[in-house]
Amino acid sequence: MTVIPIDAAIQFRISGYMENEEAVLALAALAQPTRLEAFRTLVRNEPDGLAAGDLARLLEVPQNTLSAHLAILSRARLVSSERHSRSIVYRANLDEFRDIAVFLLRDCCGGRPEVCNPVVETLQSCCSPKRKERSRA
Repeated sequence: MTVIPIDAAIQFRISGYMENEEAVLALAALAQPTRLEAFRTLVRNEPDGLAAGDLARLLEVPQNTLSAHLAILSRARLVSSERHSRSIVYRANLDEFRDIAVFLLRDCCGGRPEVCNPVVETLQSCCSPKRKERSRA
């Protein structure tokens, strides 16, 4: 019987478990102030994303510097890009970010969910849709 090796990324998608190396790569990519702010800005601009030039202006970073940072985030699969005419639009890869968060929290409670509940509740409250306030006439 021949065993066919499975690519690590495919294996993760099948098993649901992120590998340590993938997590380290993603966390290292975010461990720099400009890259962290770029990622956070892209998250705020989901689902449309931002053109590289617009992102550079928002962050007040030279375009060539931002390009290097975006390449690192892309290698870590935290952002994706798509060419639109003459510009490249970047988007946050929220699925990958979710996988990292799950990887970090998977073993946090050691079988005691009450330990992780405050973390989960905080995540739920920050991501819940905001209710519109009624205007009083």
